[in-house]
Amino acid sequence: MSTIEINASLRSDLGKGASRRLRHAEQVPAVVYGAGKEAQALTIEHRIIFKAQEQESFYSQVLNLVIDGENNDVIVKDIQRHPFKPKIMHVDFLRVVAGQEIHTTVPVHFINEEKPVKAGGIVSHHATEIEIACLPKDLPEFIEVDVADLKVGDTLHLSDVKLPAGVSSVELAKGTDHDGAVVTIDKPKGAAADEGDAEEAETDAE
Repeated sequence: MSTIEINASLRSDLGKGASRRLRHAEQVPAVVYGAGKEAQALTIEHRIIFKAQEQESFYSQVLNLVIDGENNDVIVKDIQRHPFKPKIMHVDFLRVVAGQEIHTTVPVHFINEEKPVKAGGIVSHHATEIEIACLPKDLPEFIEVDVADLKVGDTLHLSDVKLPAGVSSVELAKGTDHDGAVVTIDKPKGAAADEGDAEEAETDAE
């Protein structure tokens, strides 16, 4: 189901001390849970998980987590990083089952931003990802938002975003008051002041 494969091993040595020892050995503690099965504590080589997480699809696609040779379809639910070092500290995986709906977030890709910019607008992103519900087979790598037709002062809301077939918005399912802004085309700073100065000058001239 996924082009990203991550090899992991079961671990029985648990606790903070064990996790510290793993990290010193360039191993990352992890856990996988869900699908009606017991949670399993894992260890993954840091170089493997670090390389995998550099791909955008790592966060929004079904991954193949190979645990001691056994394939598991999972998605990433949480990833903890070192506050200032380029290190992964812990990863949570959720098992997924074909035919069972999952909730996750996927990134937003904005396209044609140069058009409203050329028209004198500034593109302001209010959301960089969208929480969705879908079956594993329908999980998109990203959601595309086209801003080509937006004009200065326009705002595109969550309800305006065209989601792929089989995909729904978790926020919109809560009600219309959750229809948040995704992107706005703002006036350049100082534009309003300039317009006001021009109007004032015209009034003085009269």
